[in-house]
Amino acid sequence: MKIGIVGFPRSGKTTVFNALTGLDAAVGFGGDLSKPNLGAIKVPDERIDRLSEIFSPKKTTYAEVVFVDYPGRPDASASIDRGTIAQMRDADALVQVVRDFEDPAAERAADPKRDIEGFAAELLLADLEIVEKRLERLRKDKSKEKETGLLDRCREVLESERPLRELQLSESEERELAGFGFLSRLPLLVLVNVDEARAAQPLDESVAAVLAAGRVAGLAMSARVEMEIAGLDEADRGAFLADLGVEKPARDRFVRAAYGLLDLISFLTSGEDEVRAWPIGKGTPAVRAAGKIHSDIERGFIRAEVVAFDDFVALGSDAKCREAGKLRLEGKDYEVRDGDIIHFRFNV
Repeated sequence: MKIGIVGFPRSGKTTVFNALTGLDAAVGFGGDLSKPNLGAIKVPDERIDRLSEIFSPKKTTYAEVVFVDYPGRPDASASIDRGTIAQMRDADALVQVVRDFEDPAAERAADPKRDIEGFAAELLLADLEIVEKRLERLRKDKSKEKETGLLDRCREVLESERPLRELQLSESEERELAGFGFLSRLPLLVLVNVDEARAAQPLDESVAAVLAAGRVAGLAMSARVEMEIAGLDEADRGAFLADLGVEKPARDRFVRAAYGLLDLISFLTSGEDEVRAWPIGKGTPAVRAAGKIHSDIERGFIRAEVVAFDDFVALGSDAKCREAGKLRLEGKDYEVRDGDIIHFRFNV
């Protein structure tokens, strides 16, 4: 689960990365421009917090997402260099950081609409280059008409200035395109980096309209403020947030939104040893969810004992959930839902 943090120079993407991870990666062009910064981030989950209060486990484990801060250009060019484009193809989703604050060192004034549209255009051109090169080779090979037809459809979408994520594909077509690393096919979230004065404000309406037109999710966050919050003791955070007029750090909303980009949900396990969130894709059957814990559980799957988180918290125990008919026995094909608390029965 790898989410790439990208953006034009001076957008503050490395500041965002540091605010999320608590790391101290060099900002600007002070770091190693050949290597991305990596950081694993726990996904905030109030359900895990609540279950930990109930069970007082020896260990509490949250779901995690790996964020990758790709190196920027060693100049002020408003574009993404080819080396970074190549590294981005390894991501599962992308977060574009867009500057919406005054920066005396920047050559151009902040313009979120310009940067959102410019970044989208760069992804389209990068993908179109791959499609055209591959089609040129395929025209010499008459045995691959199916692939040619699929890539012709991709080219038509890209030439109409639309991202490949808008292309409706079958499962087999999805698999066929997976190896190309198309960037405009990846889920995208736009993070508008605002100044401290607007840290508590929602996304600007004009920017929200641009994103809605492109069917892209977005939110606003002040990276500098979030870095300050991350560096405070827990006891001091409440007063700092109150001064800003903010209930919770935007960081938590952002990490949850990024987690959702990957089309992931979490099922939960609980007990005195450990309370844990297990990330899986939406639509995962119970038997495959069992394999996330251990391959032996998947191989010897008998049934899943399932109770919804809200029902468990309302009733207080498995026994009471069973009495109320809220604890269910599900088979291999049961589609696991977000927040299901599951105990797997198996035999190997």
